Amino acid sequence: MLKNFVTAITKTKTPVKNKLEPLIIPRAEHTISRSAISRNALKVLYRLHEAGFNAYLVGGCVRDLLLGHTPKDFDIGTNARPEEIRNLFKNCRLIGKRFRLAHILFGHDVIEVATFRTHHENAQEGQGKSHQGMIVRDNVYGTIEDDAIRRDFRINALYYNIADYSIVDFVGGMQDIKEKALHMIGDPTKRFLEDPVRLLRAVRFLAKLNIHITPETEEPLMKLSHLLDQVSPARLYQEILKIFQSGAMLSTMNLLQKYHLISKLFIYSNASKTLLNAALVNADQRVREGKTVSPAFLFAVILWKPISEQVIHLESEGMSAYIAVEKSIQHIIKQQTERLTIPRVMQFSIREICLLQHRFYRRGRESHLLLEHPRFRAGYDLLLLRAQTEEPVQELAEWWKQFHSATYDQREKMLKEIHRTVNAKKKSRRRRKKRKNHRIPINSNNSLFK
Repeated sequence: MLKNFVTAITKTKTPVKNKLEPLIIPRAEHTISRSAISRNALKVLYRLHEAGFNAYLVGGCVRDLLLGHTPKDFDIGTNARPEEIRNLFKNCRLIGKRFRLAHILFGHDVIEVATFRTHHENAQEGQGKSHQGMIVRDNVYGTIEDDAIRRDFRINALYYNIADYSIVDFVGGMQDIKEKALHMIGDPTKRFLEDPVRLLRAVRFLAKLNIHITPETEEPLMKLSHLLDQVSPARLYQEILKIFQSGAMLSTMNLLQKYHLISKLFIYSNASKTLLNAALVNADQRVREGKTVSPAFLFAVILWKPISEQVIHLESEGMSAYIAVEKSIQHIIKQQTERLTIPRVMQFSIREICLLQHRFYRRGRESHLLLEHPRFRAGYDLLLLRAQTEEPVQELAEWWKQFHSATYDQREKMLKEIHRTVNAKKKSRRRRKKRKNHRIPINSNNSLFK
């Protein structure tokens, strides 16, 4: 009896968490139409709803639809647990440790379903965070209110309710949509500390959505670049891939520079800005046209300047051009992978693209073979970009442009002309007095830099 009395007293003294009153925007007052939503996402939403669960489109897809953009993915939030979701869908698989998610598979289309989660301050003591305050696990389930508050930015915390087609707003996200503003939920410094990748997400949203950042969110963004040192290189690499595919890479890179984040990601101090900007403009255009962008090519562009400077240094010490190129590529890629975990397959592609810049000088019988090289197009595009910017390779790029578009007979004629030119130069050199211990200068035709 005494035990029951103590229990009752304890329960009465437990503070009751204030329930948020959401703003409900009915269908007639917002612009989202089901015709703009993925059919597969609608199937998942309806099945969850019919099974008695709450089901909402959430996050970036709601934001993009309201801003007039086409969402890349349609994510769903629900009060159903991952195992309950799996029981509803035969085409479901559960993934993740840090984030336990359900993926509903429709061929190549994947609809991601996440159970509502709470902020870790509402979790048990010490659960889900490191002693520095950084989130290390995120499987603390909660209500839709909890799920909204734990999200990063207000524009990413809007919910489209399949039950009545309304939008549910707990944090003022609709106001930010109208004002095109990026506003952190809660204390920005604390939220960036919880997950430093939010620094990169903020920059990506600013560039991609063409919105402005509120002063209270921008102030810590300017000061907290050091937090990225806590993030694994593998996770940073995944964020860079998102930037590469954003269609606003040029703007994003400029903002990364502005907020002192670029040095945490790339060996950028020695990069050629003119070359890089030309490549980024082209990459953004390809994304807007629905074309693919090669991450290996973009990495090759970003790393080209430090690689070329290393080549010049090694050649000045007497190393042959080919060995200098090989060693420089290996050294610079190794440095880059200390910041981003670039997969070995991609490292090999980057190496091949950069090595082709040297092989392009060796115009001869192997020129036919280079056209069949799996990385020829990427290497050729880099050569053309170099010619368009500050590097003195215009003649070489023009020759390869003609060779690439020529017929077989025309190519043979071009190669014979190169052969005659080389022989003429050899005969000219024989007439000169040979010098002992002669070494080809750095800016000769045998160098990577003409």
